[in-house]
Amino acid sequence: MPLIRAWLDAANQPECDFPLNNLPLGVFSTDGARRCGVAIGDQILDATGLEQAGMLHLGDMPVLDQPGWNKLMELGPSAWADLRARLTELLREAAPEQDQIAPFLHPMTGAQMHMPFTVAEFTDFYAGRHHATNVGTMFRGADNALPPNWLHIPIGYNGRASSVVVSGTSVRRPWGQIKGPDDAMPRFAPSARFDLELELGAIVGQPSDGPVSVADADNMIFGYVLLNDWSARDIQAWEYQPLGPFQAKATATSISPWIIMRAALDPFRTTTPAREVPLLPHLQEPGPMLYDIALEVDLTPPDGQSLTIARTNYREMYYSSAQQLAHHTTSGCPMRVGDLLGSGTISGPTKDSRGSLLELSWGGKELFQAGNITRSFLEDGDTITLRGSAQGDGYRIGFGACEGTVLPALKDPYAS
Repeated sequence: MPLIRAWLDAANQPECDFPLNNLPLGVFSTDGARRCGVAIGDQILDATGLEQAGMLHLGDMPVLDQPGWNKLMELGPSAWADLRARLTELLREAAPEQDQIAPFLHPMTGAQMHMPFTVAEFTDFYAGRHHATNVGTMFRGADNALPPNWLHIPIGYNGRASSVVVSGTSVRRPWGQIKGPDDAMPRFAPSARFDLELELGAIVGQPSDGPVSVADADNMIFGYVLLNDWSARDIQAWEYQPLGPFQAKATATSISPWIIMRAALDPFRTTTPAREVPLLPHLQEPGPMLYDIALEVDLTPPDGQSLTIARTNYREMYYSSAQQLAHHTTSGCPMRVGDLLGSGTISGPTKDSRGSLLELSWGGKELFQAGNITRSFLEDGDTITLRGSAQGDGYRIGFGACEGTVLPALKDPYAS
């Protein structure tokens, strides 16, 4: 699909994240009042204002009267398509409504972004082959890297919706129980092995009440965000047997502020990797389920220069979000509008494509160096920025940035 030209020049530039082909959805404020907005070029279109002015009709009742896109999700795929069609009509080059639309545009530079939707539940998966192989090799050896179930089902765990935060929110280094290999007893201390995880988050836009197919699950997905599932590796190492991550993953999960709707990514679909072990029928793909989305991780040290420390691509995943969602429903587990599914860490086959410092420093055994940055794990004051984009014909579908800065741990919260 070629570039759809808009009457805003900034949206037609090849390096712009937000052309008319994209139309990502967010929540913004310029004067304290949070409103639903759509990114176009270097501007934010006030969708709430358009609805109030009668220029955007999405349902029988107001849909954008709350600061979040959940009510639109509830209306289903036909309403999602109608929104994109109407916005394209209003913003397309030579659209007759330009003068009416212009007052509803706000520069991005003067806006504050907020959570774009209300998160109902959060599930995180472990579905990247390279990441799982790297981590398994560190702890179990190369011959036993993947657990026996890994090639058959997307492994996941239920996380905390309450600690999902929008990009720009600082993240405080957590305290927790830690026990090193030479320690006789665990100790309560700040995490010394705090880490990032480069992921893509899928937002469930339709509910389920019983098992759904992979094809139906794909149609239930409203859109995608970049996701950083901050991880305290030393806390996780002590707590995760036998039930998996708990407090190590509960500190924060950062998401990018713009929801990239599934329709914007459809031109970039690609197939999942070859299967050496056939999947059971209920998990088999009816067609291409992944996307060609280039991803990168930037690290900015305190008072330092930002450097890219990893580059990879979402097509490296072994299980797609649709497969993860379908698997989630197999037990009859109801899915809700606003559920968030983390893809799991997205790593590639080379060292410079590893999506976590756990992998980049090989469990802390090899100091990772990029420019003048040397790290095993994150230090206080480090800022992590995730970026992603899909490259089209003369345009790109960008996600914007997913950013967070590590704050020092609190003083001992239990000290008398």
